[in-house]
Amino acid sequence: MFYVLSKVGFLFLRPSNALLLALLLGAGMRLLGWRRRGAELIGIALTLLVVCAWTGAPTLLLRPLEQRFSVPTNPDRLTPAGILVLGGVVDTGLSTERRSVELIDGAERLIAAAELARQYPSARILLSGGSNGAFENDELAESAIARDLLVELGVSAERITIEDRSRNTRENAIDSFATVEPKPQEQWLLVTSAFHMPRAMGTFRAAGWSGVVAWPVDYRNGASTDWLGGRTAAEGLTMTDMAVREWIGLIAYRFAGYTDALLPRP
Repeated sequence: MFYVLSKVGFLFLRPSNALLLALLLGAGMRLLGWRRRGAELIGIALTLLVVCAWTGAPTLLLRPLEQRFSVPTNPDRLTPAGILVLGGVVDTGLSTERRSVELIDGAERLIAAAELARQYPSARILLSGGSNGAFENDELAESAIARDLLVELGVSAERITIEDRSRNTRENAIDSFATVEPKPQEQWLLVTSAFHMPRAMGTFRAAGWSGVVAWPVDYRNGASTDWLGGRTAAEGLTMTDMAVREWIGLIAYRFAGYTDALLPRP
């Protein structure tokens, strides 16, 4: 139930959708005679659209998430038993239809996995990801597609384990734990997008992973904030959707008891 509510609910909470719906509602109100109220709603929605699309607001929302965890400063001292790579980077529907690996935003996770596999040759690799958000389909699991890509990149298939049931971060953590049964304090590198790392770390810790080490990739922001210009409206709205989704996810996961803190610390 939580999974279904989260997917359906965010369709309406997603800022790009919510603001467009507000514009349509305002226009409808004006047609029905509530001209003043409709105009006020249209004005508010247009203002927020401009803020989300063309100002530094998305950066301010994403930066605290991306800067929360960083790559270990002394990677040579690490002795990981495994490398955990979260899904969300493969278009499973298009990959199944086209019979090819079709990547979406966040593909750096798989690039990092290949690099870490060479850096730590004795580490196992666990790819976690199933239906990639679909409710019901006959698509290939994302982890299976990702495994084929890593093999093509030179990673031995014998080192790779896939977890192909999970549909969200909580299921990533629980199903991955059940798949590999890590020993207490066994070190596992967790690879996911930097903005998603706080929720992922908190969720994996709550699921019993005591030795997980953050390895963030796929950064969306630099050190400075560009308040005007520098991106298209589509890019700004995409970043806003991404940030709002992650903050809502942190709050919802905390209230549901799926993570160990509202904003997990390193």
